[in-house]
Amino acid sequence: MHPPPRNLSNRAAAITGMLALFVIATLLFAGMTGSVSIPLADIPGALRELRDGKADSLAAALLDLRGSRALTAFVTGAALSLAGVMMQALLRNPLADPYVLGISAGSAVGALLALMLMCAAWVVDAAAFAGAVLVSMMLYALARRDMRSGAAAEGGTALLLLTGVILSAACSALVTLMLSIAPESRLRTMVFWLIGDLSGAPLRLMPWLILAGALVFALRSARAINVMALHAEAAATLGIRVGLLRKGLFFVSALLTASAVTNAGSIGFVGLIVPHACRFAFGADHRVLIPAATLVGGGYLVLADTLARTVIAPTQLPVGVITALIGTPVFLYQLHRLRK
Repeated sequence: MHPPPRNLSNRAAAITGMLALFVIATLLFAGMTGSVSIPLADIPGALRELRDGKADSLAAALLDLRGSRALTAFVTGAALSLAGVMMQALLRNPLADPYVLGISAGSAVGALLALMLMCAAWVVDAAAFAGAVLVSMMLYALARRDMRSGAAAEGGTALLLLTGVILSAACSALVTLMLSIAPESRLRTMVFWLIGDLSGAPLRLMPWLILAGALVFALRSARAINVMALHAEAAATLGIRVGLLRKGLFFVSALLTASAVTNAGSIGFVGLIVPHACRFAFGADHRVLIPAATLVGGGYLVLADTLARTVIAPTQLPVGVITALIGTPVFLYQLHRLRK
């Protein structure tokens, strides 16, 4: 694989650096903002207290709580956005999103079943992840011929998409059934999970490891994704192992989606509008698009979650409500731009 031209490397580095500063600003804003605000001048002292393993002051205690939630929001948004980039490349459709193949619907079946049975939080997370993995395996088993052959024609993509839609419909029916028979005491929690909520999401190491591994795979495959996107029918003759690449995109995006949904429920629009917006702003070259979408997606969800917990404080809204309210007009605008 040839190294990218120097001007492309400089442009990618400049965009990544600018967006990294944006992410740092969003994390600081999330830490400072709430029912009780923290002055910017108190942030260094609070960070030093947390570094030393103590949170004696109010500022340090609040920053610990808000910082953990903001970091969870970042890794969730980054995973959804990166999964969206991969799914759009796999399906060759800029309006695809991580949920289009029904993986989140399978996760919802597992999570809601555990919530309805009043299981512990770790069981709910395990059931959500298992549901996503099960649907992914079913989807691969039903469409494995097209994945293995590397068919990039519209027929192969349409079969994969149609299979995902059917599985999603079946899972949605099970979700409706569980909501219909669930006890009243569990309905609120189940609905909040379906909308997407970060209020009870703990800061875990595993989503960060999954995001890091997926990002390495995506960046190493960026040039091949560019070739497949521009010359799908001739990609194999240009030295691209299309079948292997498509399977990698499918499994890595499915793992990212399962991780994000397990972490915070079904948060919509992040994996749809962020990759598309970054494509408009920075171009379609995946060597730039992949890191840009990852950073923007994480920062965007941090800001959305900050708004969700402060807009009608002390009541906290599910962050999925905010992303939907923002995402709907943005998506309609992007769709209008795409038609033009």
